[in-house]
Amino acid sequence: MEDSNAEIEFLQKQFYIPSYFLDRELPTVIVTSAPTCPVIFFINTKSGGQLGASLLLTCCQILNPLQVFDLGQDVPDKILCKIYGNLERLISNGDNKAAEIKKQLRLIVAGGDGTASWLFGVISDLKLANPPPIATIPLGTGNNIPFSLGWGKKNPGTDRQSIISILSKVSGAREMKIDSWDIVMSMRGPKVLPCDAFAPVELPQSLGALHLVPKTDSETMDNNFAFRGAFWNYFSMGMDAQVSYAFHSERKLHPEKFKNQHLNQRRYVKLGCTQGWFCASMFHPESRNISQLAKVKIMKNHGHWEKLNIPHSIRSIVCLNLPSFSGGLNPWGTPDNKKQRDRNLTAPFVDDGLLEIVGFKDGWHGLVLLTPKGHGTRLAQAHRVKFKFRKGAVNHAYMRLDGEPWKQPLPEDDGKVVVEISHLGQIRVLATENCIARSIHNGSTSHLTESMYELSESTESIIT
Repeated sequence: MEDSNAEIEFLQKQFYIPSYFLDRELPTVIVTSAPTCPVIFFINTKSGGQLGASLLLTCCQILNPLQVFDLGQDVPDKILCKIYGNLERLISNGDNKAAEIKKQLRLIVAGGDGTASWLFGVISDLKLANPPPIATIPLGTGNNIPFSLGWGKKNPGTDRQSIISILSKVSGAREMKIDSWDIVMSMRGPKVLPCDAFAPVELPQSLGALHLVPKTDSETMDNNFAFRGAFWNYFSMGMDAQVSYAFHSERKLHPEKFKNQHLNQRRYVKLGCTQGWFCASMFHPESRNISQLAKVKIMKNHGHWEKLNIPHSIRSIVCLNLPSFSGGLNPWGTPDNKKQRDRNLTAPFVDDGLLEIVGFKDGWHGLVLLTPKGHGTRLAQAHRVKFKFRKGAVNHAYMRLDGEPWKQPLPEDDGKVVVEISHLGQIRVLATENCIARSIHNGSTSHLTESMYELSESTESIIT
C-alpha cells in the first residue's frame, strides 16, 4: 500500500495537470505546486497493431483523462488551442501555476510516422511563442521518427508500468531541433480536362489542404492549384511507395488482419515480393524509372537551380531528413573523407537545412543497408528539390510522405504536375539517450553505433 501511495504521489507531482487548467468551464481550485513535467498525451487508436485503445485506457487511469486524447475522435489543433487559450486566460489573471505549466508543458504522441508528422504540423501551424517539445512513441509499423529520436521502433506495452516507464523517459528526455520541410504539389490541367482530374483521391494528413499556389516561378505560375503540406522524415517516390500503398490499401479494407506489428512487417515483405520489388527488371516498366518519370532539379546554393542526373536504373528516390527509413535503416550512411572532399558530401545532420537524396534500384539494392557501412546511391544533398513530371510517360506515380502513401494521377497531354520541396523551419522534439539523429551543433551521439541497425529485426522491413 505504501508503494502504491508513493507511486501515485510521484505521478501527481510530475505529470498530473489539474482539470481547471485544461477546461475553462471547470471551477478554479487552489493548487500549491504545478507538476514538474506536465504532459498532454495524444494517441492514435487506429495506428499499427491497433494497441491504441488499450494504451488510451491505461493512460486515463494514470493521468487526468482531460490530458489524454484519442486522435481518432479529437482534432489536435482544436484541443491545443483550447488548452493554451485557457492557460493564457489564467496567466492574465495572475495564476503563476498556469505560467509554470505552460513553460514546462511537453506533448506525447503515440502512433505511426504519419501521426507524428500530423502533430508536428499542428504545432508548426499554431506558431506558438514557446512551442512545447514533442515525444514520439512508436505505435505504427515502421516507426522511423521515434527510432531516429531514441524512442525505439517496437510498439510499447500498454500496462501501467509500461506507461509509467514512458512518462519517466519523457521527463528525462533532452530537447533538440529538427528541420521542417515545406512541400507544394501544384498542377494545371489540359484544356480538355479540369486540373482537379490530377488531384489524388486520398492524401496524407500532412498534405491535406487545398490552396491556390502563389506565382513563384515559371514552373508553377500557370498551375491552377496546389496541395501544400510539410514533412519531417522523408518524401519518397517510386517502387517503395507503391509497396506502401498496396499495404495501406489492404489494411484499410481488412483492419482486423493488422493487429500485430510483427505480422504487419511480414505482410509488408510479402507485398514487396508480389509487387515485383525484388524482380524489378522483369515486372517494373522502364517508364516508371525515376529518370523517365520526372525531371529533377536541386538547389545546392541559394538561388541557383541545377539538374540532378539520376542513373537510368533508379526506381525509387528518397529525400531524407532523419536517419531512419524502412523500419530503422539509414540509406545515406556516413560518407568517408574522400567522398566528403570530392563530392562535397557531409554526414546527415537533422538541423543543417539539407536533405539527403538517395536512390534505389530494387529490393536487392536495399539489402546493402543491412551491412555495417551499406547505403543507397547517394545522389545529392540540397536545400531545395523540384520534380517536374513528364507528360505521357505513365498515368500515375506512387508517392509517400512520412510513411503515408498515395497514388498521384499524372497528365497525359499538356497538363502539368510539379512537386517542390523547400526548407520551412525547425521544430522542438524530445530525444532519449539512444537517439541516433545527429545535430550539426553536436555531431556525435553516444549511442550512434549501439544498436543502430538491429539486423535481425530489420530484415523483415527492408522495403517498408
